[in-house]
Amino acid sequence: MTAAPLTLAPRPDVDHRGFVLVLAGGGYAHRAEHESVDVVAWLSRHGVASGYLDYAIAPERYPTALDQVLTALAELRAGVHGEITGPVAVLGFSAGGHLAGTVLTATDDDVARVQAGAAPGLTVSRPDAAVLCYPVTSLVRTPHVGSRENLLGEHADDAGLAGALSTEERVDAATPPAFLWHTADDETVPVSHSLGLAAALGEHGVPYELHVYPTGRHGLGLAPGSGTVEEWTTAALRWLHEQGIGPVQDA
Repeated sequence: MTAAPLTLAPRPDVDHRGFVLVLAGGGYAHRAEHESVDVVAWLSRHGVASGYLDYAIAPERYPTALDQVLTALAELRAGVHGEITGPVAVLGFSAGGHLAGTVLTATDDDVARVQAGAAPGLTVSRPDAAVLCYPVTSLVRTPHVGSRENLLGEHADDAGLAGALSTEERVDAATPPAFLWHTADDETVPVSHSLGLAAALGEHGVPYELHVYPTGRHGLGLAPGSGTVEEWTTAALRWLHEQGIGPVQDA
């Protein structure tokens, strides 16, 4: 596996804790700049250390991207990219939200596979928390066909594999907490994706926060000037702070 390029945002000039690894969307075909560059700039302005990962996209297939994110998280925790004190979270949009969700729910087999190839001194594990923005959570129920085909390639019709990579089917009692948001009229990735994952988290007693906004197209990113949905950024920053991520002086 080739390591994915990690672009670090300038560290906030205030005392801060934790780190957010941003995963842009793009249907596993590309990575949207407004969901990566713009997002880490926003986080930096609010005292949150962050960076975005150019994870593998088509023609690369599963499990390359998943393994790259787990490796990047291990490197971040080990101080390979600079000292980090506090929790490390993932923040993903759309297909990047699917990737963040599969990392959040990484199985023992996932962890063991990546650990076997990890550099000495790295410990592979799930992130401490996740922010999932209009995420793809099912590759079976009302799937986003493009994401499924780009991720699985010739195995796109393998219902068993698609089910095993559906985030809502991977949740267990040890899944870390999650913040989810979606719009009710999203025509690309239906809101049922976030609702299904929220239900699974609730069934397993996993702390989560879910925001469903009345309207807004898919792929809004930070959603500037988009009405009520723009409020997700304030809610997410507050939630990250509750997880121990962000400016220390606000504690």
